[in-house]
Amino acid sequence: MNREVVLVIDFGGQYNQLIARRVRENNVYCEIVPYTEGLARVKEMRPKGIIFTGGPNSVYDPSSPHISGEIFELGIPVLGICYGCQLMAYLLGGTVSPASDASAREYGKTETEYDCSSLLFSKEKGISWMSHGDYISAVPQGFTVTAKTAVCPVAAMEWKEKKFYGVQFHPEVNHTEGGKEMLRAFLYDVCGCEGSWTMEDFIDRTVAEIRSEIGDSGVVLGLSGGVDSSVAAALISRAVGKQLTCVFVDQGLMRKDEGDYVEETFTKLFDMNFVRVNCQDVFYEKLKGITDPEQKRKVIGEEFYRVFSQKIKENYGDGFFAQGTIYPDRIESGKGDAAVIKTHHNQVKITDEVQFKGVVEPLKDLFKDEVRKVGEMLGLPPELVWRQPFPGPGLGVRIIGEITAERVKLLQEADAVLRDEMSRCGYESQMSQFFAVLPGVKTVGVMGDARTYEELIAIRAVTTDDFMTADWAKIPYEILGRVSNRIINEVKHVNRVVYDITSKPPGTVEWL
Repeated sequence: MNREVVLVIDFGGQYNQLIARRVRENNVYCEIVPYTEGLARVKEMRPKGIIFTGGPNSVYDPSSPHISGEIFELGIPVLGICYGCQLMAYLLGGTVSPASDASAREYGKTETEYDCSSLLFSKEKGISWMSHGDYISAVPQGFTVTAKTAVCPVAAMEWKEKKFYGVQFHPEVNHTEGGKEMLRAFLYDVCGCEGSWTMEDFIDRTVAEIRSEIGDSGVVLGLSGGVDSSVAAALISRAVGKQLTCVFVDQGLMRKDEGDYVEETFTKLFDMNFVRVNCQDVFYEKLKGITDPEQKRKVIGEEFYRVFSQKIKENYGDGFFAQGTIYPDRIESGKGDAAVIKTHHNQVKITDEVQFKGVVEPLKDLFKDEVRKVGEMLGLPPELVWRQPFPGPGLGVRIIGEITAERVKLLQEADAVLRDEMSRCGYESQMSQFFAVLPGVKTVGVMGDARTYEELIAIRAVTTDDFMTADWAKIPYEILGRVSNRIINEVKHVNRVVYDITSKPPGTVEWL
């Protein structure tokens, strides 16, 4: 590999992807590898630096994740974070001990004192984010202590000559004051990175790679209208133009007018072949009478692939298959093996009848925020690039009970009113995701002096940084009031609107 890279070795920490994103924010390419293959990948890739993640285990537990101490003999700078810091100490001859009582454990914001002679630190005091029950009671020979707290004698340590650094806290989270600067110092001042990882460079390099791989062949991509597949389509289109065919399966479960918007966007902006398969009636018939959520998901997924496979079998089975896989799809958080998440990563085959020359995944090295940047640079409309997460089964998981054309239309109209009102008042940018749900509950109401018995619409809106946890959005009452009035007045067969104020956990963002 000819570009500089930093490896993040995953020991089961919940922030492994966040660490990698912070590295990339400094224009340094980064990959996450599980500890089980860490040393082999280090030797293969010869990275500029190595970062050990945190993890929930105790290093002195025989079943805890470890790595060979040979990694410290390779002459590569190492930064250990939380568990990674303790593991470094343990492997190099230091002592890691359990906290003797609850007062010696640290969780959350903690006042920390720093030694500014260290390359990592630029101020003497600050708040760091701690999350540990064990602590380093004795540093290995050659190390000096460079930070401490009231109860943690080794909040940071380093062996400057060997370029080994460890921090007990989490510099990657926003709660740690100056944490991003600490990571930048490790990358540039310790590892000597140049910072050549940019989205401009990524686009140029990827376009060249796609052209080289595909040659004169065709390539087909299943376009969902989501961010990932849309950016993949735009990138491949820049590389090979009309050699790309995008197949858009409109199953009738998208938001109002969304199918038309996707078609208009890609036929006007890009030089490609666009094929729209309208099969709403087929999906509604297959879903008739089904109310179980998992069964609905299964039917929608199976029918989608049946329709898609049939279409490409008829016309497009002699080239390459493309998909919008992104980096988090290819890695599994935790103490295990890197996992194949999507079905076609290792098997270039859609059905038994359709064989392809290979799989093209132009976004496979990018995080979602990087995908959005690429989309903007390729000229995709902001409303598509910044599109909120939308489930694969579409509105099928926002309709409780049976899915029918009438119920889909009702939910589409209610959701469209919600989105329009949030756009008008400018509040949509303050939420990570918001949508309407049709719970399948009818309630009594009074409309026009007459008793009604009509549908209830639920509104779900959340704020979150990573969707691992989420809080319900504190939408002002006057906005909620306008949304409720408009839905009831403008959407037939709705007489009540409620707002979901459940956080995640214990709830999930979607209802099904």
